Amino acid sequence: MKSKLAMTEEDIKNKYITPAIVGAGWDLKTQVHFEHSFTDGRVIVRGNMTTRAKQKRADYLLMHKSNYPLAIVEAKDNKHPIGGGMQQALEYAEILDIPYAYSSNGDAFVEHNRLTGEERTIYLHQFPSHDELWQRYTNDAGLNEQQKQLIDEPYYYKLGDKTPRYYQRVAINRAIDAIAKGQDRIMLVMATGTGKTYTAFQIIYRLWKAGVKKRVLFLADRNILVDQTMVNDFKPFEKVMTKVENRKLDSSYEIYLSLYHQLAGDEGNEPFLQFQPDFFDLIIIDEAHRGSAKEESRWRKVLEYFNAPGTTHIGLTATPKETKDTSNITYFGEPVYTYSLKQGIDDGFLAPYKVIRVGLDRDLEGYRPEKGKLDMFGQEIEDREYNTKDFDKSMVIDDRTNIVAGRVTEFLKKNDRFAKTIIFCTDIDHAERMRSALVNLNQDLVKENSKYIMRITGDNQEGKAQLDNFIDRSSQYPTIVTTSKLLTTGVDAKTCKLIVLDSNINSMTEFKQTIGRGTRLDPEYGKEYFTIIDFRNVSRLFADPEFDGNPEVILEVLEDDEMPDDTSSEEGWDNPETEGGSDSGDPGEGSTGRVKYRVNDVNVQVVSERVLYYDANGKLITENLIDYTKKNIRNEYATLESFLRKWNETEQKYAILDELKEQGVLLEALFEQEPQLRELDEFDLICHLAFDQPPLTKAERANNVKKRGYIYEYQDVARDVLELLLDKYMNEGIQEIDGTEILELPEFQRFGSSLKIVKAFGGKKGYLAALKRLKDEIYVS
Repeated sequence: MKSKLAMTEEDIKNKYITPAIVGAGWDLKTQVHFEHSFTDGRVIVRGNMTTRAKQKRADYLLMHKSNYPLAIVEAKDNKHPIGGGMQQALEYAEILDIPYAYSSNGDAFVEHNRLTGEERTIYLHQFPSHDELWQRYTNDAGLNEQQKQLIDEPYYYKLGDKTPRYYQRVAINRAIDAIAKGQDRIMLVMATGTGKTYTAFQIIYRLWKAGVKKRVLFLADRNILVDQTMVNDFKPFEKVMTKVENRKLDSSYEIYLSLYHQLAGDEGNEPFLQFQPDFFDLIIIDEAHRGSAKEESRWRKVLEYFNAPGTTHIGLTATPKETKDTSNITYFGEPVYTYSLKQGIDDGFLAPYKVIRVGLDRDLEGYRPEKGKLDMFGQEIEDREYNTKDFDKSMVIDDRTNIVAGRVTEFLKKNDRFAKTIIFCTDIDHAERMRSALVNLNQDLVKENSKYIMRITGDNQEGKAQLDNFIDRSSQYPTIVTTSKLLTTGVDAKTCKLIVLDSNINSMTEFKQTIGRGTRLDPEYGKEYFTIIDFRNVSRLFADPEFDGNPEVILEVLEDDEMPDDTSSEEGWDNPETEGGSDSGDPGEGSTGRVKYRVNDVNVQVVSERVLYYDANGKLITENLIDYTKKNIRNEYATLESFLRKWNETEQKYAILDELKEQGVLLEALFEQEPQLRELDEFDLICHLAFDQPPLTKAERANNVKKRGYIYEYQDVARDVLELLLDKYMNEGIQEIDGTEILELPEFQRFGSSLKIVKAFGGKKGYLAALKRLKDEIYVS
C-alpha cells in the first residue's frame, strides 16, 4: 500500500477526507457537492482570439438545503500541512458566503469559523455532522425563527429550469435574511447582465410561498422591461400576476408590475390612491438609480405612500446613484450585496471588452472659425474655439461625422458586417446624421434591407418599433442602430458586439449603463467579448476608482454655477416613453433652443489609434501581444529548465498548450498578428519568446529527424506511417499527431484500418511507443 506521503490529492480525498465526511453522517447524494465549479472561467481576449481561464472549483460544498451551503472543504496531498488549503478555502468561503471553512491533508482538519474568527484543529473522526453544524450556525449567527423558516423555503424550480448562480444565491439569501431581521429598505447592486430580474423573481417567490409577503409590486421605467419580465423570469406567476395599464388597478391579483408613471399619474389624478397604503407588503424598484430615489421626483410619492409598517422596499441597480440631489444609499441604506462588473468578468459570466481609442485632429486641437465665417445655413458663427464638448451640440462638422461613420464601417467590414452595433450620439439630431452617413457608406446592404441601419430614439416610432428585432438573436435587422440615450439602460441587448462612443459622457452612472449594453455573453451567437470604439476619450472613466467601487454618499450642496456638465444626462426620464427632450438637437425639434452651427468645408482626420485590453486585474492596458505572451508564459514557467522539464515529462504536448491557454497564452492570436511565426513549432515559439532561445521551424525539426535515421529502423507500413506523421507535424504542428485518432484520417486509410496500422507496430502499445519516440526525436536539441 502507498504511504500517505506518496498519495495524490485524489487519493487523500478518497481514502481519508470523504470517509470522514460520510462517517459524520453527511448524505453524499443530497448534502455534499464534489468538485463544485462555481464560475465559468474568465474569457481572455487577445487579437480576435479568446480562451477561458480556469474555473474556480471547491473540493467539497456541504449543504444545509439546496439554496444554503454551510461549509467548504479544501483538500491537499499529504506533502502539505493540514491547513495548507485554508487560505483558498477562506477565499472561496468569502465569495460564496459560507460560514465554515475546512482544510485537510488526510491527517486531520483545520476548521475556521468565519462568524467568530476562531480556528482550531480537529481529528478526522471529529468532523461535525450536519445537525451539529446547523445548530452551531443558528447559535453563531443568532438566527430568529423567521430567518430559519425562510432559509428552509426552496427556490422555484422545475425540470429544465436554470438554477441560481452563486452570486444570485448570495443576493437572494442576503435580501431575504435582511427582511427576516426586520429591515424595510434594502439595496442590491448587481452589474448589468447578471440577472437582477431573475434574482428579484426568486426573492419574491420564496417570500410569497412562505406567506411572509403576500402582495408584491414590481416597478420599472420602460414598457419593454415590464413585458420582458412578465414573459420571461416572472412567467411562473402568470395566474396571480397583472400589469397595471391605463392607470386602472384591480385588487384581485397578488403580483403587480407597473411603470412608475402609470401609478404616479398626474396631480389630482393619482392611480396609486385607489389602494390603501398597506396594500403592498413588498415593492421592488428596478433600475433604482433612476428618479425613484430622488426626493422631488413624482415617482417618490408612490414609495412614500406604500410605506406602511411591514412594507419592504428593495432597490435593484447596477449603478447606485450618489449626487447632490439623488442618493440611493440615503434612501435604501448600504447595499446588502454587491456583484460588480469586474467580478462578473473575472468569473466568466460577463463579456470582457477591448477598447479601440481613436483620436481625431479636430478633437485634439479644437476648431476656431475665421472671423465672419458663415455656416451652411448662412448663420454667422460665433468667433471662439470649439472642442469635443461643442461638437454635434453647438457645432456640427460634417466631415467629422463621416470620419466616425467610415471608421465604424471599416471595422465591421473587416470583422463582421452583421455584428449588432449601437452608436451612442450626443442627441437625436446627431443620431440622425450618423444614420445617414452610415447609410451612404453601406449602400449595398441598405439596398437589400433598409432596416440594416436604423435610428432608435425616443421621438421615432419606426425605430422604437424595431427595438425587439434588434435584441432578438434570430433577427438580422436592424444591425446597426444610432441612438442618444434610449438604449443606455435596461434594454437586454445580449447580441451587441460593438459599442461606439461618440457622445460626451461624464456621468459615471450613464457610462456604466452604456457599457452594460455589451456585457452579456452569448457564445452560441459567437459573442464572447465586445469591442468599444471610443471617439471622445470616454473610456478614461474605466480608470476612475468609482467605476468598479462602492459609491460614497454625497451630502454637500453645490451652487448653481458649480453644476457638472452632465446634469442633462438624467433629465427627461419622468416620462419613460420619451427620450432626452432637453437634449434633442436643433431648435424646432423640441430642444432648449440653443444655436447650432453646421459646416461642410472643414476637414477632419484620424491622427491616432490604439487598442486597449481588459486585464486580469480589471484594468485597461495597452500591451504588445508578444510582451503579453512572454509575461504569461513566465508566470507559469519561471525558468527555461522548468518548462523543458514539464515538456519532456508530458507525453501529450497539447495538455501543456491547453494549460498555457488558461493563463492567457493565445499562440493562435500571435500567428494571426505575425503570420511568419506559423513556421515555428509551438515549443520553439514558447522558448524563443519567453526565454530568448534561437528557434527552429517545424520543417527544420522534421528534416533533423530524417537525417538521424530513426524512421528507417522501421519497415514497410510502419515506416510509411511514421513518415506521414512527420509530414503532418511539419505542416500542422505537434498537436495534430497525438493519440491514435489521427489514424482515422483519409490519408492514413490507404494503409488500411487503424487496427491494421497499429498491428504493423506490434499492436497499440508498440504504436504509442513509436509515436512517443518520434516526438522525443523531434525535440532533440
